[in-house]
Amino acid sequence: MIVTVTLNAALDRTLTVPNFQAGFRHRASESLTLPGGKGVNIARALKTLGQPVIATGLAGGKTGIRIVEDLTAEGILNDFVLIRGESRTSTAVIDPTSNTQTEVNEYGPVVTARELHAFMEKFSYIAKGADVVIIAGSLPRKVKDSFYKEIIAVLAGTDALTVLDTAGEPLRLAIKAKPGMVSPNIFEAEALVGHEFSEDEDSLHAALQLHRMGAGSAIITHPSGCYAYLDDGDGGQKTFTVKVPPLDPISTVGSGDAFLAGFVSARLSGKSDLECLREAVACGAANTQKYGAGVFDVHDMKRLISKVKVEEKALKD
Repeated sequence: MIVTVTLNAALDRTLTVPNFQAGFRHRASESLTLPGGKGVNIARALKTLGQPVIATGLAGGKTGIRIVEDLTAEGILNDFVLIRGESRTSTAVIDPTSNTQTEVNEYGPVVTARELHAFMEKFSYIAKGADVVIIAGSLPRKVKDSFYKEIIAVLAGTDALTVLDTAGEPLRLAIKAKPGMVSPNIFEAEALVGHEFSEDEDSLHAALQLHRMGAGSAIITHPSGCYAYLDDGDGGQKTFTVKVPPLDPISTVGSGDAFLAGFVSARLSGKSDLECLREAVACGAANTQKYGAGVFDVHDMKRLISKVKVEEKALKD
């Protein structure tokens, strides 16, 4: 079983607005509203891939109730702690004419110490027997940056693979708790290691640096694929560059979440490192062909797998 954690769940609205311009009145040609937040998006993608998954986290107010109800309607097993503060709404405006995407994300609710304690009690119970726990997304307001580190510490005595997908100070602190894998995008990784990457070798060395900072394995995603440092836990390490030919995206919202779901799904299925990376990138690419975070067609994913190029690289000192 896979458990996903979303502490800052959202209601995600995607609006298609041809010829969008700031400061003008527009009429959307299409709209889609789905429960969101990175962990929720990952759970949706995992369900598409046929993996048993339960989504947990915090959801508040009328928006939070709708998030839970809509997840249930999607058939995604969930068990959220309901809090007093109102969960956020995130809006993405897609302009197919200029192929641009504008996102507006609310901060989300303030969470009390009592609500966090209730979550930790629920999480400790749900996580028993989990094969993988995926902790993803931003923290709500007033929650201390070390909270993800505390969640990982709860799992230290279990056999669960802990996967972390966050950014900034929460990532810097939580990586010290030795998660099994981290998966920042390239901008988040640059911020963490403290410099920009100009070549593939820079990104591969950054993935190695994330490992040395505490992560078991590290995958740095970018729009055309990823850079990966994979540790098998028995002293074996490999580094890879993975790329897919450019596609015409409909929406890139949630492609990193679909990527992570694809990797975890393939890993649980016992596939090789190369197959895991190839399927992960294919899932992320397939997500760009649909509206909705973590939404993709499995047939698209399977079609794209053959187009993904994976190369094992030897790092130079």
